[in-house]
Amino acid sequence: MTALAAPTPHAVMRAVIFDRGLAWLDPARPVPVPGPGEALIRVVLAGVCATDHALLRGYADFSGIPGHEFVGLVASAPDEPAWEGKRVVGEITVGCGRCVPCLNRDRGHCLNRGVVGIRHRDGVFADWVTLPVVNLHAVPAGVGDRAALFVEPLAAALEIVQQTYVRPTDRVAVVGDGKLGLLVAQVLALTGCELTLIGRHPRPWLEARGIGVREASRLAEGWRADLVVECSGTPEGLTLARGLVRARGRLVLKSTHAAATAVDLASWVVDEIVVLGSRCGPFPAALRLLERGLVVVEPLIGAIFSLDDAMGALTKSREKGTLKIVLQP
Repeated sequence: MTALAAPTPHAVMRAVIFDRGLAWLDPARPVPVPGPGEALIRVVLAGVCATDHALLRGYADFSGIPGHEFVGLVASAPDEPAWEGKRVVGEITVGCGRCVPCLNRDRGHCLNRGVVGIRHRDGVFADWVTLPVVNLHAVPAGVGDRAALFVEPLAAALEIVQQTYVRPTDRVAVVGDGKLGLLVAQVLALTGCELTLIGRHPRPWLEARGIGVREASRLAEGWRADLVVECSGTPEGLTLARGLVRARGRLVLKSTHAAATAVDLASWVVDEIVVLGSRCGPFPAALRLLERGLVVVEPLIGAIFSLDDAMGALTKSREKGTLKIVLQP
């Protein structure tokens, strides 16, 4: 356990602010005060992801502090002090605890939910953040800060195998070789399936680590898969993914799009395609994979920026082929 002093009353912090397409660093944002059942967490590392850029383009009509991937230290948990000093990651959906989904233990689909850095709740591109203790997961000693930063997107990748069974005999394609696509590919490779990662940026470390993923920028005419996972976040990627699914195959959508996307639904009906939306996933399982070294994440970090240079970090993360950009308060 690490001792960590909580900020004094009326203290201020640095925080990135998104508002109607604009982004800036506020050096004097009030430090949040934990509510009932909440903890105040010092952000150690925060990751920039494609959803953050979608928010800046208008997705979810978000205004406030963005960011939802993080590892931090609990400074204060008035209702559950046993958490104080612990290194943690946190699930991003905050439920109301009263609606039918919450009462059915389906907090992720709470009718009144807040989502950290995405919907009605400030995020982690700041020195401090608050989260309900029920959302927290302690990070094992054997998982470093840089690895722990990937728990949230790795959990999202694991949600695929929660939702649909992947057989070792399945032919599977992942469209998009960005950060999420690379995590999804590693998770699916654990099933023993025949796996192809489709993208534009070869990652030599995949082969070097023997992860069991075939990389391709194009496929033979008529090549089809039993399961296709769309991780590109582009309309072109969605079109490609649909074209790769065999009749009665499955298409998993992992990307969020800021704008409406036109699709030809007639062919989806005729080919009887099973479509699955896929979002957040199981944090404990993600932590176990990292602790056991079954998923490689260090090569996914492109650069680490100080929070003071958050605008530079956001600019860098928009560059083609850039891997995970990290903010270090």
